[in-house]
Amino acid sequence: MKSFLKYTLASLFALVLFAFLGIVLLGGLAGAAFEAEEVTVKEKSVLVVPLGARFQERTEENPFEELNMPVPFAEVGSIGLLDALRAIRQAKDDDNIQAICLKGGLAMAGMATLEELQDAILDFKKSGKKVYAYGDMYSEGAYLVASAADSIFLNPVGLVEFNGLRAEVVFLKKMMEKIGVKPLVFRVGQFKSAVEPFLRDNMSEENRLQLTEYLNSIYEVYLRHIAQNRNKSVEELRAIADSMLVRTAEDARRFGLVTHVAYADEMEASLKKTIGAEDKINYIPLQKYMKAKRSADKASKNRIAVIVAEGEIVDGKGGDGVISGEEIAKEIKKAREDERVKAIVLRINSPGGSFFASDKMWREVTLTKGVKPIVASMSDLAASGGYYMAMNCDTIVARPTTLTGSIGIFGVLFEANQLLNDKLGITTEQVTTGPYADLGNPTRPMREDEKAIIQAQIERGYEIFTTKAAEGRGMPREELLKVASGRIWSGVQAKARGLVDVLGSYDDAVRIAAQMAGIGDDYRVRFYPRQKPWIEKLLGSGSDVKNAMLEAMKEYRLLLKPIEKVKRWQGVQARLPFELRFLW
Repeated sequence: MKSFLKYTLASLFALVLFAFLGIVLLGGLAGAAFEAEEVTVKEKSVLVVPLGARFQERTEENPFEELNMPVPFAEVGSIGLLDALRAIRQAKDDDNIQAICLKGGLAMAGMATLEELQDAILDFKKSGKKVYAYGDMYSEGAYLVASAADSIFLNPVGLVEFNGLRAEVVFLKKMMEKIGVKPLVFRVGQFKSAVEPFLRDNMSEENRLQLTEYLNSIYEVYLRHIAQNRNKSVEELRAIADSMLVRTAEDARRFGLVTHVAYADEMEASLKKTIGAEDKINYIPLQKYMKAKRSADKASKNRIAVIVAEGEIVDGKGGDGVISGEEIAKEIKKAREDERVKAIVLRINSPGGSFFASDKMWREVTLTKGVKPIVASMSDLAASGGYYMAMNCDTIVARPTTLTGSIGIFGVLFEANQLLNDKLGITTEQVTTGPYADLGNPTRPMREDEKAIIQAQIERGYEIFTTKAAEGRGMPREELLKVASGRIWSGVQAKARGLVDVLGSYDDAVRIAAQMAGIGDDYRVRFYPRQKPWIEKLLGSGSDVKNAMLEAMKEYRLLLKPIEKVKRWQGVQARLPFELRFLW
């Protein structure tokens, strides 16, 4: 009876708790939806752009933002770059928006994303409206955007990070040896260094060369932007960084990186005078302004389909943060067959992934060429499989700092018999119908003839990749091979080598697509794939529920990402030779 009562009360408590949370959730969702519809912009408002936000290509809906719930539910969702750019363009012509305030911090975005934001701020200033920046600190990435402001304020005890860029590689070889796991690597190209952490405890000369040249290339672009924004020379800025002359807020002001050393209330006093506000300033966050009523789209029957492909490339169905080759291929096909769509922009932000999924998307791009224009727009990353997607487009547009190229493939298998036998005491035996029936079995050493078979498959994949890349770029394969071998390039380097056609922005890619279609500026932009509302994800398949819950708990999700990535590494990989994280 005690057990019965215990379990009954526990069940009742769980039901009551579940019902309560359900009411809160549904009420919050309804409230969030209502608030989204009621967002209005007051007169003399200031649009706040948080430079420390997590930017990605499209906004992910997070209804918990509006509920004031404890972490992790209350974490602000990501900001979609394309949505942010559209909002800043609208603010330029919005009479209620009098200025923009850039909020400093640690930028969590790639260099190409930051360039896009900087360009949007510079365009906003053409309206005659002012841009203020304020921060307790500015990381180098955040400062790139802030440098475009008219007035840059820095907390008196704050700092500006301005000391150059670095890249770091983590090596796992010794750890693998200690746990008794032997990696078996199959690759083509001396620059395909994704597998180096398993094989070495230091950088190869090839990897050191490509990383050094890539960093120097994007650093040169970085310094040129700031030099233009702050009316300084690249040489002067390089000297400041190399000697780390900016160590205090006063140093930043003395060397012209900021215009004012002041507290937030002093910045607000100046901003009030600028916009003519008598009382408190009406700040409107970028995330909220993105939900405000937009100016009406042009009354045009012509559409440009922007197909957004962001994340690792995977086989089968995708999910949040990954590119399903199957799904994107279907979207390209639908856009090709839609008479309303006059041109396609394939927006890519990907380090690569599955070779087979990349080839599926390449096929649909190839079928589209000649039917209607298809233009690739490269964001922070369009490397390996990400480049595979783009290489047969009519025109490839990249930012100067886009990381691209990495034309090469690899495969990795592991021999775990030592770990199983010697460390864990686990033994196995197999019964097979032939000598190759258990090819790739990790519980036994691989034979040399088996290794030769897999290496031949990798080499065949590399031949396919490079042959198609050469055809897409209109160059002999022998010339293409000189810039392949898995080597990464910046957008500037890639253009000089014929891997991209135009250095420009997302907007440039859309304009080029419209020009190729002969529709001038008579078009409307539509984004694909269609984003599911959060509640639809919650009520959808089990996978969608998992992704929705994980999205609501991003902090916990970060712990699961490495496991999720390893699970997706199936088959031959056309992948960036390292994981790139920008810590500006």
